[in-house]
Amino acid sequence: MPHDRREALRRKYLSLGVGELVAAAVFAVVLPRLTSAENAAAMWCALVPLLVILVQASVYWLAARRWVHSRPMPARIAAVYRGFRAFNVALLAAGLIGILVWMPSTIGAALLVLAVWAFGVVEYVNYFVVRLSYPVGSWLSRIGQWRTPRLVQDIQSSEPR
Repeated sequence: MPHDRREALRRKYLSLGVGELVAAAVFAVVLPRLTSAENAAAMWCALVPLLVILVQASVYWLAARRWVHSRPMPARIAAVYRGFRAFNVALLAAGLIGILVWMPSTIGAALLVLAVWAFGVVEYVNYFVVRLSYPVGSWLSRIGQWRTPRLVQDIQSSEPR
């Protein structure tokens, strides 16, 4: 791969990594303030899986800058992300159980909590199942292509153990 192309991808990965980290920080600060104390447990049950997945994604993008188009993902990192794939499903399930246990009594708060949890599911799917994020102008035409996420491609092509 030409050096210019690799550097462009490294910059893109830096932007993605920092962006996911900033998103996690903003969600962690803003969303709990949007709910009352009585709904805090449900919000945190929804928020924790989302934050964990966003931080995992951030670390992936930042780490991938080292190997992008020069070598496969290191086997140890691939093993960790294989573990994250299963861990995240359990975390999302536990979060949903917590939400159901501490479901807010008002419809607005309940919808907000469920939307936050659903966003965590969408992020999980986007990183570990099928790519969902595309530029707005091409989203409708590309979403039906069921592309494999970059993270999954890197895991699959990782160095032999």
